[in-house]
Amino acid sequence: MSVPSSLKVGPNTTLLLVKKRYLFFYFFLIWISIFSIQFEFWLFWKLYDPKFIHFLVFLPLLIFIMYLTSIAVSLIFAKIFLTVVNLFHKPREGIFLRHKSDKDYRYWCLRSVIKKWPLWISHKFPFPFMNNICLKMFGIRTKYSNSLFEGFVDTEFIEFGKNIVIGQGAIVQSAVIIGNLFIIRKTIIEDNVLIGAQSVVMPGTHMKKNSILGAHSLITIGQEIEENWIYLGAPAKKFKENVFIEDGLESIIEKYFKERLISEIRTDDLYIVRRDKDIKIE
Repeated sequence: MSVPSSLKVGPNTTLLLVKKRYLFFYFFLIWISIFSIQFEFWLFWKLYDPKFIHFLVFLPLLIFIMYLTSIAVSLIFAKIFLTVVNLFHKPREGIFLRHKSDKDYRYWCLRSVIKKWPLWISHKFPFPFMNNICLKMFGIRTKYSNSLFEGFVDTEFIEFGKNIVIGQGAIVQSAVIIGNLFIIRKTIIEDNVLIGAQSVVMPGTHMKKNSILGAHSLITIGQEIEENWIYLGAPAKKFKENVFIEDGLESIIEKYFKERLISEIRTDDLYIVRRDKDIKIE
């Protein structure tokens, strides 16, 4: 099974090794990103002709702009490559052989290589919304209200609703390699879903509204997670209903903490009384 290269935080890209036949696309996207930075720097120096003090003052802003430019350029060219590649063979769901003779597997490898550099460089951006922009460019349905930065998300055949949170190191997949089989199935994550840290969502999963997947859990291929339920374990099973979406929850929590605070105070008072009884006065 494919896994992220780091469970610490992303990066949001496949670990698929770059095939020799696809190295052109990989190195071209790296080159065009660096070239855009060089050109922008040269343009700034040539047109503005800054003094040294001005150069030092504006250098941090220039670096920031150049970084954004490199992301934008790599995304645009990757999108162009993907559009051309999809004209020859469109992505499709199914179970295929993990072999170079299988056309679906071969073209998936090509698409993954094209996406590899733009995804990696955009993930280094200090603002998580870049993840959603990048995924949108590659055809994933997502909202800017979704927090996807901390996990690993496949880049095709996934639909996200709104207000989704993916925990640190969690994996949401639409493609998986098991032995000699390569499986692609559409994964759907509906509104207000929470996926716990270090969890795995396998291809074909359908997580319905307001559902929660606990940390270190595993959803099997094609599993359906019911609305308003919490699932735990590997494989994930029903744990209890999700009461955290109910109206008036704030008052329940407030009441709970007040009762707990009073209980702690009483316990401390009892402890103090007992200590007082143990003290001997000579």
